[in-house]
Amino acid sequence: MKKKAVITGLCALLLAVCLVSMRSPLAGTEPDVTPLTEWQAGQTVSPSAITAFGGLEKCFAADTIPDRVWQRMQGKSYIDNPYIHREDLRHLRVLHWDYDQQIHIGEMVCNKRIADRLVSIFRQLYDAKYPIQQMLLPDVYDADDETQMRHNNSSCFCYRVVAGTKVLSKHSLGLAVDINTLYNPYYKKKANGTIIVQPATALQYCNRKMKFRYKIDRQDLCYRLFTKAGFKWGGSWKSCKDYQHFELKD
Repeated sequence: MKKKAVITGLCALLLAVCLVSMRSPLAGTEPDVTPLTEWQAGQTVSPSAITAFGGLEKCFAADTIPDRVWQRMQGKSYIDNPYIHREDLRHLRVLHWDYDQQIHIGEMVCNKRIADRLVSIFRQLYDAKYPIQQMLLPDVYDADDETQMRHNNSSCFCYRVVAGTKVLSKHSLGLAVDINTLYNPYYKKKANGTIIVQPATALQYCNRKMKFRYKIDRQDLCYRLFTKAGFKWGGSWKSCKDYQHFELKD
């Protein structure tokens, strides 16, 4: 009788544990949505975390610039000027894939004129699993364009002049986007034979006859989506080539 009672007691205990488990998941089984709630660009995130966060639609949006982002931009990508102000800009939240087959969190600051178009483009790139290595604000690199290009960073707004000139770049107005910058460099050959490559580490990727990852050409989905949305591609320019660059047509 004692043995039967022990067995009965164990069965009851196991049943109770199962019922508790059904009501409340074990610790650690809930997806971590912190990278999404805090929007930590550069982090990877799981499909289950996206669902728990509220779904894909919540992960692709353009909003006014949050205070924490605006503070990071000061003296770096944003310098006080008479041409572009906080209210002219928008903060994009997007997701993107890379060749590692993981979902990455990205963010970008752009002009409000192109914000909705960019959200649509990046959503279509995401749906197609188009590879973008990273999408961090230039402020991560102290707004140094050479450095962020060497890290293959994709970005938009950064208040600066065109290299070697005093002319404001379209990036200064948030109207130009650079994608996978290391593999799609700026290239110019001067009349004296001098070659300019930006970033300086990307000379091998100036040979557009080669096949390599992240390459943008006229058959590329990125090219097709941006040009369809009204952007000019720097790879089509005559005096130089800027394969990473898409800017809004005048």
